[in-house]
Amino acid sequence: MRPALILLPAVLLAGPGLAQDLTSTVLKNRTAYIPPQCYTETEDAAAGRAYNPCYTCHVRGRAPNYVNDSDLQLDYAFPAPALENPWTNLFVDRSAAIAATRDAEIDAYVAEDNYFDADGGITLARRLADLPPEWDYEKDGAWAGYIPDSYFRFDDEGFDHAPDGTPTGWRAFAYMPLPSTFWPANGSTDDVLIRLPEIYRQDAAGTYDPEIYKINLAIAEALIKREDVAIDPADERRLGLDLDKDGTLGTARQITYAWAPLEGIEMSWAGAAQAAQVAGKAPLAAGLFPLETEFLHTVRYIDVASGTVSLAPRIKEVRYGRKTRWQTYADLEDGALAEAKETVAFPDRTAQFFGNLETGLGNGAGWRYQGFIEDADGALRPQTFEETVFCMGCHGGVGVTDDSAFAFPRKFAAETTHARSWYHWSQKSLTGTPDQLRSDGRREILFYLAEAGAGDEFRSNDEIMSRAFTPGGEIDPAFAEAVEKDVTVALYPSAERARALNVAYREIVREQSYTEGRDAVIRPARNVHERAEQDAPTGVARPVAATHW
Repeated sequence: MRPALILLPAVLLAGPGLAQDLTSTVLKNRTAYIPPQCYTETEDAAAGRAYNPCYTCHVRGRAPNYVNDSDLQLDYAFPAPALENPWTNLFVDRSAAIAATRDAEIDAYVAEDNYFDADGGITLARRLADLPPEWDYEKDGAWAGYIPDSYFRFDDEGFDHAPDGTPTGWRAFAYMPLPSTFWPANGSTDDVLIRLPEIYRQDAAGTYDPEIYKINLAIAEALIKREDVAIDPADERRLGLDLDKDGTLGTARQITYAWAPLEGIEMSWAGAAQAAQVAGKAPLAAGLFPLETEFLHTVRYIDVASGTVSLAPRIKEVRYGRKTRWQTYADLEDGALAEAKETVAFPDRTAQFFGNLETGLGNGAGWRYQGFIEDADGALRPQTFEETVFCMGCHGGVGVTDDSAFAFPRKFAAETTHARSWYHWSQKSLTGTPDQLRSDGRREILFYLAEAGAGDEFRSNDEIMSRAFTPGGEIDPAFAEAVEKDVTVALYPSAERARALNVAYREIVREQSYTEGRDAVIRPARNVHERAEQDAPTGVARPVAATHW
């Protein structure tokens, strides 16, 4: 199954044996944007049924995401160049390397911080300031892309601060990991931070105001979720805004979502952004983030040395996204319709992207993405063009996202959790978090396990299988009761499995074989097509609808 196509200017494609350097925009894998999970073999002849992990991404989008790729739950609609599965790391047996690695050795590796220097400076930022020639795509001696600037020093409200106490603008939030690739049980821990532009952090006079910033972030949350969002008591008179839409300026305890401009129902940003909105420089619309919104996403190893699962200091990837272009509903609908037409008219035409390792890649919906990943010695380096194309299918053309984002729409409800859900996992873990309810009233994790028949797309995580299912293949009632109260019963691996996954991934790092796949696989993955039959049915009878909390 493939994500929808994104039609952008072409790049050169690599021929056999053509070597790539870090600055190359030549693709060895023309369909690097189609992730390994899309090669899942969904039918199980022995069980006499088909499993459906595909619904986690491929659904009818919620406007203004006009993508409807729910048909990809039903058919392997690959373009011809993608029929041969390029993700050969899925079929590598890492068990010998795992058996040869002592627990203390891999624990020491993941505990080593590759983001900060010993003096607390950001290692990668320093390297980018003195740009290595092999990273300099533009050959001008200066890095043109994102320079890491989060210090992961969070206050009680999730705001990040530099060592001197200066706010960086980044704010951590808590969210439910998307089933199931991003469950720690399947290889990684991660976190996500958001940052709005300076005008959303300032009062009308242009002075930094954390209260106004909190309100604007809550407004953004209400717009993305299309629902009311609880806030700490706010003085509407000071802001000149009726945040709770009760018709008076008093004390608001929620941002009321009420946006129907064709009916004259509007919402407004607060502080300096309010004046910018009036001037047409800070557009606002339901389902869309403000222009120049940024996301920072770190993917990390699993730390179990302390006896609990936690974020490891060692980072696998630093992923960064910035909204560089505002697109109206009409723009987004035109793009989705053109994409759908292209898929039907030219089913074997592959998606094409523009950009480079410095400026990142555009996704066709207003966002640019770039990333950093471990080199063979474990230090962070810029991702190559092809390594970044890997990210683009999911962030550019699937129905499940809101304005290309996965995590923020899944932020825990502000009224039901600690600190309005504005905190980092280092401050409070997932432990004790109940399984969330889908909009259809079903428990999300239990629903996924039933649909996927496992705790991962490839049905190869035996640990979850043994925990969650009876010998007859039904979800164990005791497990269901436990996971309803604490999701980590499903999402967290044992220490033994965590260490094995850490070692398996480190082998990929040592090989620098990311273009063959970056999933941590202990033994060759089961239930994966090495070659797919074009447009073959998956065996799934009807698509599963998206859920919106």
